[in-house]
Amino acid sequence: MARTVSIGCQDFETIRREGCFYIDKTSFLSEWWENGDSVTLIARPRRFGKTLNMSMTEQFFSIKYAGRGELFEGLSIWEKQEYRELQGTYPVLALSFADIKQTTFEQTRKAMCRIIKMAYNQYDFLMKSDLFNESEKEDFRSISADMEDSQAAFSLKLLSNYLSRYYGKKVIILLDEYDTPMQEAYVNGYWEELAAFIRTLFNSTFKTNPYMERAVMTGITRVSRESIFSDLNNLEVVTTTSEKYADSFGFTEEEVFAALDEFGLAKKKQEVKAWYDGFIFGSRTDIYNPWSILNYLEKKKIGTYWANSSSNSLAGKLIREGNREVKQSFEALLYGEALRVEIDEQIVYGELQTRRNAVWSLLLASGYLKVLQVEFAETSGRWYYRLALTNREVRLMFNNIIRGWFSGQDENYNDFIKALLRDDLKAMNHYMNKVALATFSSFDTGKKPSETAEPERFYHGFVLGLLVELSDRYTLTSNRESGFGRYDVMLEPKGGDDAIILEFKVQDPDEEKELADTVKAALEQIEDRKYETALITKGIPKERIRSYGFAFRGKEVLIGKG
Repeated sequence: MARTVSIGCQDFETIRREGCFYIDKTSFLSEWWENGDSVTLIARPRRFGKTLNMSMTEQFFSIKYAGRGELFEGLSIWEKQEYRELQGTYPVLALSFADIKQTTFEQTRKAMCRIIKMAYNQYDFLMKSDLFNESEKEDFRSISADMEDSQAAFSLKLLSNYLSRYYGKKVIILLDEYDTPMQEAYVNGYWEELAAFIRTLFNSTFKTNPYMERAVMTGITRVSRESIFSDLNNLEVVTTTSEKYADSFGFTEEEVFAALDEFGLAKKKQEVKAWYDGFIFGSRTDIYNPWSILNYLEKKKIGTYWANSSSNSLAGKLIREGNREVKQSFEALLYGEALRVEIDEQIVYGELQTRRNAVWSLLLASGYLKVLQVEFAETSGRWYYRLALTNREVRLMFNNIIRGWFSGQDENYNDFIKALLRDDLKAMNHYMNKVALATFSSFDTGKKPSETAEPERFYHGFVLGLLVELSDRYTLTSNRESGFGRYDVMLEPKGGDDAIILEFKVQDPDEEKELADTVKAALEQIEDRKYETALITKGIPKERIRSYGFAFRGKEVLIGKG
């Protein structure tokens, strides 16, 4: 009989006590312990078992779980006598920043201090010990959500001191989802303040802490050393391209197929593979995200479980507000093509909008992209990555994100698409202006955007919208060699629809007095460059090819037909 699947339970003890479905990942414990690294930062996408593995690590090493070997009986770690003797022998300080999602620095700072205060509360019995003098006890009691920055910076080091003296052993420190508040800080505009606060906290806790035995931090991204880890030279960073712990987070294909057998779903293996396979950690391929697999086992039907399990606002923001190159590259990814880029796996949140290829580093760390190949260019000394969308579930997620760009104007956008399909030029102009007016600002990142930059960002996003909305009826191609201020689009019908050619052009006031002149120039360009030739050679009659010129002036749009 198949075990019960517990959706969302991240407590190791509960899963083991209740006999819930669990895939043995305790080999991580021995691998991590034997590596001997002082501070380990493990970056993995969300919902990949990071919190459950941290719970497992705490309950294996913590003195609070001494004598609880039954939690590990039957698992791989319990096969080794030396690890049976190690279980429950260390003081462990475990914290999580997973719930810190405030919109201001002050709220975030207070939330972090409150979490530290909660850690202190677990050990308030220390104050009954004769090991500490009255001054130390007063310091202990003074920890609060409103403590000063200097006190907060040394708070975890101080608690490590107390625990080490009380138990006679150095402390293991576990920090789960360390970067959650950092992502929120970037999105909400207080990155620099938070980075300065965290830098001093992490330096005191993980660098200059003589009472720490070892530490593990988990998160989604590898935040740059310069941002918050500038003083930590004892940090071992494990990213999605590292070989360490490659199969400790996420399910291998062997584990997934065994689970499908257990649940009577053996015939669904290839369908599950098509939807949820594709993650690659180090050189280990065919890794599946646990969240989707658990939900599939429980519900026994395909769904976009992982893609819908959390906010994808940051990924959507970077693509929506990205420049022409970003949107063109993403268009290729949606078509199933691979992208060859130079990336730095360190995430510099303060430079996500300005640093070349930073968006791809973030999407890789988040699990939305996978590495197909890594190449080293000897002439330049640089590493290049061939990246692709991870799987079908991720592709559908981005389709929904692109549709969401026009949220609040869905009716107007859909009406424009309908007008385009039925060749209603008047309605196209009416609805296109409504869509443009409502959505231009969300496609521009500048505080004072230029009149030419606004339309460029908008219509590149608009093209991605066409790609998503019409993918069942058309194959969309774009002229990627067009110069600044225009963007050619060709819609090749898959069935009996008319073919459509679109030319986008920003008004040049020196050359075109009216928008109608810009429309005329766009249509002449379609004619002069004979864009229809590619369609005619594929057997599409000339009378079934429609051409439109889009002219932009600020947020105003005029569409004409050739």
